Amino acid sequence: MLMEDDEEDFRTENSGTFSAVFSVISDVVSGFLRSWSCLKGSEMLNVPSQSFPAVGSQQRVTPTGQSRNKVVLKPGHSLLDWIRLTKSGRDLTGLRGRLIEVTEEELKKHNTRNDCWTCIRAQTSTTENAHVNSLSPPPPLKLEPSTTAAPIAKDHRPRYDWFQTDATVNIVVYTKRKIPSSGCAVVDLQGDTLRVEMLLGRMSYLLHWRLSSEVQGRVDVQTAQSIGKVQVCLHKTVKDKWTRVGQPLELHDSFIQSKERCLFYRECVLVSRTEVTHDTQIFRLQLPPGSRLHVPVGRHVYLKTSVQGADVVKPYTPVDHTLMPPAQSSAEMGSYVHLMIKIYPDGVLTPHLSNLPIGAPLSVGGPKGSFTLRVLRDVTHLYLLAAGTGFTPMTRLAHLALQDITSIRKTKLMFFNRQERDILWRSQLDELSMKEERFGVEYVLSEPADSWTGRTGRIDSHMLQNFLEKPENFKCLVCVCGPTAFTELAVQLVRQLDFSEEEIHVFQG
Repeated sequence: MLMEDDEEDFRTENSGTFSAVFSVISDVVSGFLRSWSCLKGSEMLNVPSQSFPAVGSQQRVTPTGQSRNKVVLKPGHSLLDWIRLTKSGRDLTGLRGRLIEVTEEELKKHNTRNDCWTCIRAQTSTTENAHVNSLSPPPPLKLEPSTTAAPIAKDHRPRYDWFQTDATVNIVVYTKRKIPSSGCAVVDLQGDTLRVEMLLGRMSYLLHWRLSSEVQGRVDVQTAQSIGKVQVCLHKTVKDKWTRVGQPLELHDSFIQSKERCLFYRECVLVSRTEVTHDTQIFRLQLPPGSRLHVPVGRHVYLKTSVQGADVVKPYTPVDHTLMPPAQSSAEMGSYVHLMIKIYPDGVLTPHLSNLPIGAPLSVGGPKGSFTLRVLRDVTHLYLLAAGTGFTPMTRLAHLALQDITSIRKTKLMFFNRQERDILWRSQLDELSMKEERFGVEYVLSEPADSWTGRTGRIDSHMLQNFLEKPENFKCLVCVCGPTAFTELAVQLVRQLDFSEEEIHVFQG
């Protein structure tokens, strides 16, 4: 899941590829015919007049006027298989781009079925000043490095194609890498404008059109995770034929760093609000019918609303509706955003949010964030240090580690709060630690009640030294999120325990 995987598709590239292949074949045939003429003219080979075609071959036994039987090729030996091989970028020679001089003696050694060399439109050199049929051999042909075809570099840039039926228009994006289970597509259909963004690690791929004709106000998104394909389906209002998707708009077909992409907002609706603790709630927001929002693990969105006539914006990390949610249907996936928000009585935004009626509009922008799944590559021990609502990015990360990444042998969460009643999703965390042997959780309270038997105090080196095991020859990652003072101290303490910068990730909203 964490490795990039190029996908080959030939629908838009066949013409150029076939031309190149047939050009090569033409060169080979013409070269062979010229060589054959030279060989006959100089009588270098004594070929019996009836040695070709061979006795019993199709070219001899087939009666005149009848076509000979077609030869069935084994799987992997067709022209398209050859095209795939030549476009794969593999080093088929095993020489890593180097040139070698081949003598006639060396060429003769490679004459078996599984090791057959052919000399085409060139000469071989000899180790001795030998003569062939009393003719002096020409000097060896030396090729300059500049004439050598360089290995084809992999093209990691996504591309797209489209097709239509009487009722639909379908845009297919080939990301050329595997897609995580949380998805990567952000689709927004607003009026006659379609915006499709793919969040691929630290990169963003954008398609942006003013559509050719009117469509219905809903979209369907299907994702093939293993091959990295995303299909966006639009529903035509009138069953007419489109000649193109639409007029390209700003930054259409661009592939740039995600952090350089401007925020895009869509208007959502508050559909429910669920209490988590005495001062924290989960806000469930429904996206408009023309939008699908797949927020990658570790990314955040921006919530914007008007408070007393002024726009207020704040980042929040989405969570699932439960700690370990069941698989969502394709229709529901990307249609809702869940935000776990702590209400601060003296705050500007959160008191306003807590008083919003169901059905109120809220704008959601993004996603944004620097976290990528690449940092989890080969990780065997994942440690999560969270304080308060810094717990939110850890929820989906823990779910990912336990469900999708088999290399992670242990996931441990150290959760810091003031009082026992502040612990978010405690019952779910306790249940998960009992059911899943690869997961463990420790709670730390700074203001515990007398009945509390767990850890107490604030984060310190002694506490972390016992928690952060670092087995030899294993790869660890420590993720940190919380208030600024907590985060800065936690990172400092982790570094003192000989964890490198590559082994630490800080979530910042």
